Amino acid sequence: GTFLGLAKLIAGHVGFEEALGLARRGDSTKVDLLVGDIYGGHHSDLGLPEDAIAAFFGKMARFSAEELQRSATADTMRKEDLMAALLKLVTYSIATTAFLYSKIYLPEHIVFTGNFLTGNVEAEARIAYMVDKRSKGRVVPLFMARGGYFGAMGALLGAVTPSRVLSEPPTLVATTDIQ
Repeated sequence: GTFLGLAKLIAGHVGFEEALGLARRGDSTKVDLLVGDIYGGHHSDLGLPEDAIAAFFGKMARFSAEELQRSATADTMRKEDLMAALLKLVTYSIATTAFLYSKIYLPEHIVFTGNFLTGNVEAEARIAYMVDKRSKGRVVPLFMARGGYFGAMGALLGAVTPSRVLSEPPTLVATTDIQ
């Protein structure tokens, strides 16, 4: 999936657990461009705190290809920081997409499934934080203990249950099968 594929581009031949380990030891603020990096602090006119992400991996745009190559070769650009930024990018994208769907369907809960979340407490915490922040506490994120099996369950239910129009807004199910 998305996370592991990009992790291999960033860090070489890593497995899923190793990629998460690198991310845990990294600091995404060394890679992501923050509001404070642009404005030198809070952007009070728009209510943006200085630690809000303006662009994932945005600090990388400041370097030429040669500078990026030298930094990567000299190990001054830490793989851990890049992996932390990648984990944040993927989890915030999942949370934002789920939140935007919740604006349409108005569920009280969003159920997150997929192998990406199995045992991935950092991802769960970031998704929960973003859903809570974006929905102002209106939507409760739920995480399944064995979420990797729910894609198969959905396919089975779709095969045996005819399509129908729902009379009430459903609980939104967001899959994160993007290892």
